[in-house]
Order: sequence, then C-alpha cells, then structure tokens
Amino acid sequence: MTDISIDDRVFVLDADGPCLLGSRCTDCGALTFPPQDGCARCTGTAMEPVRLARQGALWTWTLQGFPPKAPPFAGSLDPFVPFAVGYVELPGEIRVEARLTEPDPARLTIGMPMELVADPLTTDNEGNRVMTFAFAPAGQQ
Repeated sequence: MTDISIDDRVFVLDADGPCLLGSRCTDCGALTFPPQDGCARCTGTAMEPVRLARQGALWTWTLQGFPPKAPPFAGSLDPFVPFAVGYVELPGEIRVEARLTEPDPARLTIGMPMELVADPLTTDNEGNRVMTFAFAPAGQQ
C-alpha cells in the first residue's frame, strides 16, 4: 500500500515528512494557503510557491460533532466519529485551518505547540492510502 496526498497542489509527502504548499505575493509579501493565483491584499498576480512551516501553535479550535456534507467531505461517515478542527498559527507566516488529531477537549489548549502530520482519510480504487493533512500536539506522533 502506498501513501498518496489527497491533493498534491496543497499538501505533499516528502522524504522529510508532510509539507503544506502555499503562495506568496512578490509585490506585497502576503502569504496564502491554499496557493492562490492572485493576492487578496494588493490584487497583484505575481505569486510564487512557498513551503509552509511544519510546526506552529494552536490559535483556536472547536469540535465537529456532526457529519459534514459530502461533497466536499471525502472521509468515512459510517460510523461518524466527532473530530477537532482548529487554526494553527505558523510562526511568521499564516494561520491554517486543519483537522486536529487530538479529539479530547481536555487535552487541547490555546497556544499549545502543534506539528503537521499526514493523516489517513480513505483508500482509493488502486489500494493506495489517501492521506490528508492534520495537526497533532507536538511530540505525539
């Protein structure tokens, strides 16, 4: 079984580990995730690809206690298991919304260190394990 990215335009599985891909406006320096063709800050179109930091701090979070609508949700709904979603602030870069691997509210605190991980989502028709990105409390991989 091979692990593949759910979307290699925004998330890649490198030898060094998972990595999020964003874009930076070369006119004003604004960062975006996912990558964009144009800048929302200055309306420039000179965007360059950038690899985002793999570690950050939990900025805020909530629990997803009901099944999301599909599409765009591509995971399993049978049985549905509640999960945490949060914003992780990547230092000096941007806040990224992502699934959190820790579902226990008692173990999540604002400001706690987080690290990017590849999280299994589903299996494709060829038997590959389709991975999405998530953040885990640092040191809990």
